[in-house]
Amino acid sequence: MGAHQPVGPGLSEQELLRLLNRAASDLGVKAWIVGGYVRDAVLERPHPNPDVVVEEGDGLQLARRFAELAGAPPPVIFERFGTAQVTLPGHLVEFVSARAESYAPDSRKPDVRRATLEEDLRRRDFTVNTLLMDLEGKIHDPLGGLNDIKARILRTPAEPMRTFADDPLRMLRAIRFAAELGFELAPDLLPAMRSLKARLAPPVISIERTADELRRMLASERPKLALELLDEADLLEVILPEIAACKGVAQSGYHTHDVFGHTLLTVAATPPDLLLRVGALFHDVGKPKTAKGDGTFIGHEEVGAEMAKAALERLRFAQKEIDVVVTLVRLHLRPVFYRSEWTDGAVRRLARDAGPRLDRLMALARADIAASAYPEPQKLDELQARLDRVRSEEPSRLAPLVSGEEIMRVKGIRPGPEVGRIKRKLEELVIDGEIPPDREAVVDYMSTHPDL
Repeated sequence: MGAHQPVGPGLSEQELLRLLNRAASDLGVKAWIVGGYVRDAVLERPHPNPDVVVEEGDGLQLARRFAELAGAPPPVIFERFGTAQVTLPGHLVEFVSARAESYAPDSRKPDVRRATLEEDLRRRDFTVNTLLMDLEGKIHDPLGGLNDIKARILRTPAEPMRTFADDPLRMLRAIRFAAELGFELAPDLLPAMRSLKARLAPPVISIERTADELRRMLASERPKLALELLDEADLLEVILPEIAACKGVAQSGYHTHDVFGHTLLTVAATPPDLLLRVGALFHDVGKPKTAKGDGTFIGHEEVGAEMAKAALERLRFAQKEIDVVVTLVRLHLRPVFYRSEWTDGAVRRLARDAGPRLDRLMALARADIAASAYPEPQKLDELQARLDRVRSEEPSRLAPLVSGEEIMRVKGIRPGPEVGRIKRKLEELVIDGEIPPDREAVVDYMSTHPDL
């Protein structure tokens, strides 16, 4: 990636470097762009947010001067960490003086101290993130990062035990980078992760940071690889014990793998939609608890929905995200069990119960079937065509046509469970085609059916 190429909307890389160079010259400091921005420049991947490390001088002062020259708002300063962020259209530029960070064994707050540039680089996570770009746009490679990019391998600049002890979150970052970039882990990384797995738990590493890495793994091009590496590193049992419990749970019928293997194949078969992939991850999580030993898992969708809810609450997912995933887990068997003999009413019920999550539910069903030796995957095409038809009906049979107030008025009853029961019964009759999808027709039916 040359200095003439854009780095995203807003400033080009050339203009960014020119402003940084001028700011550094004004202050008489030596600064470099470092880390993921440089790595992705080599890989020709977009990365709009450069990290600037100041070798000789004050990173916070450089941030202030750069913001002035770029016409940006004053930098946001993080005193404790000695960092500053400058926001520009399309970019977030972070500044820091060369430093080293490490965590005390029982602490979640790193100890930050000034360091030489070489110390700073050796304390970083992986050699591919130790590349430097000078402010003329030339890349420097003090620790062999270019060779590791060429070999597509993730290696730590120091001993892995030291690198991961300095910041245990780096264990998850290694797996996330492998999933995002398609890189292999150096042979000494997994043993170090197994030794230090207990360091991933709070309070050392917050749930939020762990969940953020997990989300990025699942959204990557290789979510199955990420889950396999988490398992190999013994980290899966730390952050997703519910999924780890699926290992070794045998299945019968059309399944070709145990519950864990089938789960990984289902995740791999999903398109890149985070909540869909979380739904795939948890869709069979209820099977270990409902296993009868004969290959049946009666009620696993309901048990799994509750387990998914608890797990995602623990991982601090937003409530609206949890609601989507819980719906997917609870309903995931419905499309898989579809038969041509289903009535239009049954198809409408599926559309109604899934609501705005129907498209994700169908994608999950396709992935679920693809992850087994199921003989009739084309049946979902038939179901999809019928769903499209009932969803496009005019007037719709899926929308509620009468309110509780109307039911009380027509039936002459007071508020209570009976109102809800009648309302649900009327909706079912409309969905089944017994009553036309018309408000007046529903009111007439109520009036003429006292035994409703």
